[in-house]
Order: sequence, then structure tokens, then C-alpha cells
Amino acid sequence: MPHFLLHQKLAQDCFNVGSFALTELLMMNDSQYPWFILVPRRHNIREIYQLDQADRQALQAESCLLAETLVNIYHPDKLNIAAIGNLVPQLHLHHVVRYQTDKAWPAPVWGKLASLPYAGYQAEQRITQLRSALQPHLIN
Repeated sequence: MPHFLLHQKLAQDCFNVGSFALTELLMMNDSQYPWFILVPRRHNIREIYQLDQADRQALQAESCLLAETLVNIYHPDKLNIAAIGNLVPQLHLHHVVRYQTDKAWPAPVWGKLASLPYAGYQAEQRITQLRSALQPHLIN
């Protein structure tokens, strides 16, 4: 099997949070929203249907685990989950915590506002909080 390589745009725009059995968990460097991304460690996959049945089930389980954890931590008005992939063809699943008070509400966050990178320690605080909540499920 070819070695997994994270798309350059995801590597550039995100922090690594950890790894589940199937996916890499990333955090988008945009402090306007708690925004996390799951990327299956599979070569040359663009769409969910291209995953084999076991990987589809694993992706669904990991997505639901992340979603439930994000709701428990952030208590959003809505959690947006999407696999867009128009700019980054590598399969990845966004999980964006939304509030009626956020700057983009009720529109989708994609292309709405310029990113506002985390300042100093803020990113590490958010990552540490999520890692702690997911610790039993992360493999590294």
C-alpha cells in the first residue's frame, strides 16, 4: 500500500491534533470557529464511496465520536459536517462548531471570511482540551 501523505494545503492550514485508527485529526488555523478535520490515511481517495466498507464504517464512527465530543465541549447551536473537497481533492471531513452569534451565521464558513489565525497559546489550549477529551480513542 502506498504511504499516506497529507495534502500540502491541509498541512499548511492546520495543526495536527492526533490520530484515530483510520483518520488523522486536524484543527484548522482559524480562531473564529472550533474547526476540526478528519483525513482518512488512505492513498488516492477523493470520495467516501471509494473507501472499502470497513473504512466507511470506521470513518462514520470516528466522525460521530468527534461530533459528540465537540458538542459536549462547545455546546454549539449547530455542528456543520461536510466533505467538500473542491480545493483539496484528498478526502477530508470538516467538523465546524457553529453559533448563531458567529460572524458567518447562518451562511457556511467556506469562503465567507478570511481566516483569523490563532494567537500564541490559544491553538495549543484548544488542542490540549480536545486531546484530553478524546484520549482513550487516540492512537498517538
